[in-house]
Amino acid sequence: MFDSLSDKLGGIFDKLRGKGALTEDDVNAAAREIRVALLEADVALPVVKEFIEIVKSRAIGADVIKSVSPTQQVVKIVHDAMVEMLGGHDGEQELNLKAATPAAFLMVGLQGSGKTTSTAKISKFLTDKHKKKMLMASLDTQRPAAQEQLKVLGEQTGIDTLEIIKGQSPIEITKRAMNEARLGGYDIVMLDTAGRLSIDKELMAEVAEISKLANPTETLLVVDAMTGQDAVNVAREFDEKVGITGIMMTRIDGDARGGAAMSMRGITGKPIKLMGTGEQWDKIEPFHPDRIAGRILGMGDVVSLVEKAQESLQNEDAAAMAEKFKKGQFDFNDMLMQMRQMTKMGGAGALMKMLPGLGKMAKQIEEANLDDTILKRHEAIILSMTKAEREKPALLNASRKKRIAAGAGTTVQEINKICKQQQQMAAVMKKIKKMGMGGMMKQMKSLMGGKGEELELMAQSMDPDNLGRDMAALKGNDILGANPFDGAGAPSGLPGLGGGMPGLAGLGGGQMGGMPGMPTRGGTKKNRKPKVKKGKRK
Repeated sequence: MFDSLSDKLGGIFDKLRGKGALTEDDVNAAAREIRVALLEADVALPVVKEFIEIVKSRAIGADVIKSVSPTQQVVKIVHDAMVEMLGGHDGEQELNLKAATPAAFLMVGLQGSGKTTSTAKISKFLTDKHKKKMLMASLDTQRPAAQEQLKVLGEQTGIDTLEIIKGQSPIEITKRAMNEARLGGYDIVMLDTAGRLSIDKELMAEVAEISKLANPTETLLVVDAMTGQDAVNVAREFDEKVGITGIMMTRIDGDARGGAAMSMRGITGKPIKLMGTGEQWDKIEPFHPDRIAGRILGMGDVVSLVEKAQESLQNEDAAAMAEKFKKGQFDFNDMLMQMRQMTKMGGAGALMKMLPGLGKMAKQIEEANLDDTILKRHEAIILSMTKAEREKPALLNASRKKRIAAGAGTTVQEINKICKQQQQMAAVMKKIKKMGMGGMMKQMKSLMGGKGEELELMAQSMDPDNLGRDMAALKGNDILGANPFDGAGAPSGLPGLGGGMPGLAGLGGGQMGGMPGMPTRGGTKKNRKPKVKKGKRK
């Protein structure tokens, strides 16, 4: 969603890096460009004005201009100002889960914003993540089959729904839902109100009466991020008439410019608490301003990356992976595990965006059309091998490769490519065993032209001696409070990537090995330098 803004801000900071020492004029020019980038991203004008004033007041001064790394100081200032704009560090983005039970969560919003689906997603999220006993009740008597829709969603997610009794009013359903929640020992009851096409006085009065009756712990406004600045106006109206406690943004994964999300807190004063990032039930995330700011500025989001690893990595796999990591081994079984892990965690491009300094590499993946279908094709190749061949890649001679190619419906050349990638990644594993994870991270920084200060912070925080322990204990770790930009708080490993960092540099090949499905030579075909034979150089 923030890709366009992220690219523009990245270009602005690249210009500053090229200057070395910064003058006041340089900072003013950068501030003007940032202002334009934010306005083009559909951020509200009052929010942009306040943001630019904060950045300029902090950036123009002797401490920044005379610092050892002035550009990094400016980036840090922009990051901090963006965190404040998105909601700050005060923790008010968290849902209130400490209220006396049964607590009521009131869902309000316009029609078509994804309110009923969001009700089911939040219920599933709170059941899985916080072990809450949930009850869902539809108060929507306006839209045909609205109550039946929530019942079907409840069956799909395994969440209890209130029995449908035809002819009851929303007020009667609310009373029955709260009574059922008390008798059934439910922790939270989700009240899905009727959507409206516009700010309807009659329906607003109805919601206000429901709110008075249920006394909700949370009143969440569901807003479609694709509606742009109109979403901010809707939030303001609902807050004035009903009194909302927070916002859930849906369709964050769409191609909207992101201005609504960035303006919401500044205009309404209400925090974004949750965001829907896809159609699947698990595509819902708490809204963390510092992490979103990090993604926008290309600093990555390491904490969210490790959280994804926590969700998808099995303890047995983690222990086996850690053992091989220590020994510097990497076979086709490891490669297959890595591919599947990568797919579970959102695919190659999604992972790249969460790692500091690798956002541009993610863009290269998209431009080269290196999507996850390649991972599936390579998975088919590995599954066409025998158990012995997967465990001992050295067994693959010409006749075996020909058999595997026929079984996977591909060519021997494709088999050779995946064999080369396996060899590169095995070589990287041996290097990591010898150098340690910190050494490899520093090497990544040098390969990126020395522009990876965040990678160096990660390198300082990664202790290879503790990797096995970290991986085995990953499922039980509580890293929600960690800050990816503080060296002390950063996680000590990235086991969810199936072997750690070796699978992150496939676009460049060479020293850093290759990601499954990525080309073993750098760049796309049109960007490669032509080969010149010796003695014929012009």
